[in-house]
Amino acid sequence: MALKVQSRMWFARPHLLWSRLLLYSSCSDAPAAPASAAGGGGGGARRGSSEFGSAIRSLRSNPQPERLAHILDSASDFSLALRIFRWAAYQRMPIHTVDTYACMIVKLGDAGNHHDIGEFLKEMVRLDVPGLEKVMNDLVQFLSGKNRFDEALLVIQHASSGNFKLSVSSCNGVLCGLVKEGRGLRPFMRAYMEVVKAGVLPDVETLNWLIEVLCEAGHLELALVQFDKMSKKRCIPNSHTFKILITALCSHGRADESADVFDKMLQLRCIPDSSFCVQVLPLFCKFNKLKEARKLHQMMKEYNLQSDQHLCSTLIRCLCENQLLDDAVTTFNEMIASGHAPMRSTFVNIVDCYCTLGQFHKAVNFLEENDVAEIEAYNVLVRSLCKIGRLQDSVNYLTELHSRGLANCQSWNIVIAQFCNNGNIRRASELICRMIVSSFTADESTYSSVVSCYCKLGLYKNALDMFSRLDVSNLSLNSESFSQLVESLCHMKKIQEAAEVFKYHCKRGCSLTSESLEMLIQESCMVGMIREAIKMRSLAVCTGTSCSFTTYNTIFRALLHSKKKDVLLLFAHMLMEGCLLNEYTYNCILRCFLTRETIFEAAILFNRMVKDGFVPDQETFELLVPDMALSSLLNMISESLLTVVNIDGMMNPRISNIIIYGLIKEGFKSEACKFLDQMIEKGSVPDSRTHSILLSSSGLEESREIDEVNHAVDDDNVSNILLEGLD
Repeated sequence: MALKVQSRMWFARPHLLWSRLLLYSSCSDAPAAPASAAGGGGGGARRGSSEFGSAIRSLRSNPQPERLAHILDSASDFSLALRIFRWAAYQRMPIHTVDTYACMIVKLGDAGNHHDIGEFLKEMVRLDVPGLEKVMNDLVQFLSGKNRFDEALLVIQHASSGNFKLSVSSCNGVLCGLVKEGRGLRPFMRAYMEVVKAGVLPDVETLNWLIEVLCEAGHLELALVQFDKMSKKRCIPNSHTFKILITALCSHGRADESADVFDKMLQLRCIPDSSFCVQVLPLFCKFNKLKEARKLHQMMKEYNLQSDQHLCSTLIRCLCENQLLDDAVTTFNEMIASGHAPMRSTFVNIVDCYCTLGQFHKAVNFLEENDVAEIEAYNVLVRSLCKIGRLQDSVNYLTELHSRGLANCQSWNIVIAQFCNNGNIRRASELICRMIVSSFTADESTYSSVVSCYCKLGLYKNALDMFSRLDVSNLSLNSESFSQLVESLCHMKKIQEAAEVFKYHCKRGCSLTSESLEMLIQESCMVGMIREAIKMRSLAVCTGTSCSFTTYNTIFRALLHSKKKDVLLLFAHMLMEGCLLNEYTYNCILRCFLTRETIFEAAILFNRMVKDGFVPDQETFELLVPDMALSSLLNMISESLLTVVNIDGMMNPRISNIIIYGLIKEGFKSEACKFLDQMIEKGSVPDSRTHSILLSSSGLEESREIDEVNHAVDDDNVSNILLEGLD
């Protein structure tokens, strides 16, 4: 054991301490007897006895706490360790220390015997042991150091019951461990309350852990309340406090409030440490809190806090995004002077800022002065020349870069793409030839630019030929060019070819735009490729393309028109993918459910449709009501029917009579009366069949009421007679 101990402990009445342990030892040894009797346990008992004897001899020759702790730690099982521990307690020269007690507590914890740990600690508190308060503190620290926080918390609880004063640093170790292990808010708060019960006054570290666990649980307001109360608890926030709060506020999108917290830090003249700067500076840059980022960077220089290339690069990017070029260059020079090598992205950010400000020549000078060999930075220059329309200058500069070995395939593609965007396929083709001659291979970006250009020029056959070359090279187009090619083929009514292009790219994980998918689905359905359209919809969803209501409705409309039986399958896919339904989709599916086998599901779907705020069209409604009446399911949808019939134009005498007649036949006269009232209010009257069943139902109900009254009277008479007889 690594823990150093200053004093040993002598127990005046050791039997009190070991009463519980003796009981546990006898219980744990009990199962050994049958095993021994069977012939298999005798060897284990002899080995345990041999190990015990060896340990005792070792302790007699060297009765030191460190030796005892080592023997306990290396014991083969808990019962053996307990026997050795008990033997040591009864020796004239006791050798128990906090190490040995901690070892036994850890072993009890490993065995899951937290109750026994509690009893063990309770006996310790009852005994008059010199320096027990220090032992308790040392135990808490030792167990926390071994990540045994549950056992350490038990020590805190029993120290509190014995009125022993624990140090706040010992308790902080437990709270720190619970936070770092991610135990959550509830276990932490239970531990925190035990610390409070133990009479331990919190310090700034205690409150920091409390604030951090509240932030992690999403209770930012409570964390801010605790922060405001720190002064009342005579605690001054430190750098760690502000780091926790600023990080939590930024992670919840409350960057403005994080800037206010930073202002409070400045008002308190709290000095940031390196950990604070590494955590907070990138956050200020990410949320464009430029004023705070620059102030923090200045403080780092004032307090000689070492920066690194990542912090400097992050600040430079933020300065460049805000077009503070001079400050960015100054920070860059400071980074070079401090011995940090700039990151590749740093050159790119600075050059891009130069180009954004129109200072192309200064950007070139910056790269040359710093002897930059990063091709990405030069590509920014080439792209900026293309962006402002200086295509010939971009070609000349590309040629120069190529001669200096500072061009790559992307450099050529930037210029080729610009010519293609301008519709100049001839110049683009010339550059492709020069690129290939210069030992660069055309890649996906090259093909995508050319295909996109052909589509814009209406040269669809050329675009399809280019796709064929792409297929041979096992390459794919980018999303924009892919979508353009599919739309172009649809315009040419080459739906089969468009479907092949779509499947080819979907298998490679490429996504199509929602608009292009809608066009492809629509054209496929129009030429009778309905099942192909369903498969393509599934492929599109797998590659991340979302389907609009129009896309679904196009397929539903085609399925209904062709009388195919795939509507329910498509509906199942929609539900599994979490798609929302609109009114047209509900109507299509509802009609498909109006069969003898699925009429019950149709009732459920109709209720859901009305609940979602949709109503069926007139045609679907007039199909729904008779089918529900035939299946005696009108009572199941009566509430939804009431909602629908209140809408003008939905209720007609035929439908009303079917509903009223059907509900009465199903035994729901009160619901039928609601529809009868609606019917009469709209100026209609029931037909002869409905009228007759209403009259017969009314007569039957009246007869039943008379019978019930007569029966009640008879009961009263019998009761009176019995009462009179008893009197």
